[in-house]
Amino acid sequence: MSHSHPMPADPEVVEFIEQTLSWYPADAYAMSLEENRRLYDRMAEAFRAPRPESVAVEDFEVTALNPSRAIKCRRYLPQGVDRAGPMVLYAHGGGFVLGGLESHDDACAGIAEQTGLEVAAVDYRLAPEHQHPAQGDDVEAAFLHVAQGGRKVIMAGDSAGGNLTGAMVLRRKAAGGPQFIGQVLIYPGLGGDRTAGSYIEMADAPLLKAKEGETYAGIRTGGTLSEAQRNDPDMAPLRAADLTGLPPAFVVTAHIDPIRDDGPAWVRRLTEAGVPAEWRDEPELVHGYLRARHMSKRTAASFAAICDAITRMAEGRFAPAPASAGA
Repeated sequence: MSHSHPMPADPEVVEFIEQTLSWYPADAYAMSLEENRRLYDRMAEAFRAPRPESVAVEDFEVTALNPSRAIKCRRYLPQGVDRAGPMVLYAHGGGFVLGGLESHDDACAGIAEQTGLEVAAVDYRLAPEHQHPAQGDDVEAAFLHVAQGGRKVIMAGDSAGGNLTGAMVLRRKAAGGPQFIGQVLIYPGLGGDRTAGSYIEMADAPLLKAKEGETYAGIRTGGTLSEAQRNDPDMAPLRAADLTGLPPAFVVTAHIDPIRDDGPAWVRRLTEAGVPAEWRDEPELVHGYLRARHMSKRTAASFAAICDAITRMAEGRFAPAPASAGA
């Protein structure tokens, strides 16, 4: 049975898709790098809401070595925030190729406003100028900076940032030393089976096509992925052999999205490893839906659920609801 063009029925979501495509056409990923980035930034700017007045912002830099560099970051500080309390480290989406501090400013400010926690966004180096593992190296350096003094940090990210979130919790477990207290993955791609399930059923979904994801994975490594790269947990967290001891996880997926199945697969693996993990699927939503939170009730509800999960993690009371009564 072929689902050639899966589309939501929710008129607010349909309107969001149409607006997105008016700024950022479906074939942008096949254009020149410069043009793709220009269109993406223009689209992000078009959807960006004014920052809440209650959230102050500070830009800062983290210096790191090998190679020597300054990583730009941005703190979002809600009124009355405890600057020593639990905080969120955020990795933006954009296929490891697009985006930065401006493209996801709205989402980060919204998380800070709704949770009352400090959020720090990382402007990690992008491919193809900087190939894997540069992106993760920058996020990890930012984490080590903000976690100084034993500060509790929740790792969060959407899309490519969700991939980096999975990779980060695995990296920190392997490294020892400071760990995250929670992980929040928003429509993540985690290196699942590209020949089955949502990868086939939703291959032509609006706002992310299966072949678009494959294109970005190639750019991230400077060519097509080798078998070793496909099996490297730092690129494909689902390939990790052992997920025991990872922090509690909240995963949310867009149902109309080729990479949807990676989310529940991660939660299943975590649960089997004894890690508290919760999965929420959004039946009518599409990849990249965070930008729709000001125009779609479904997205606003999903965003509230994400912020609630972050709050529960910060307060040390994250215990996912049982899958079914008596299970």
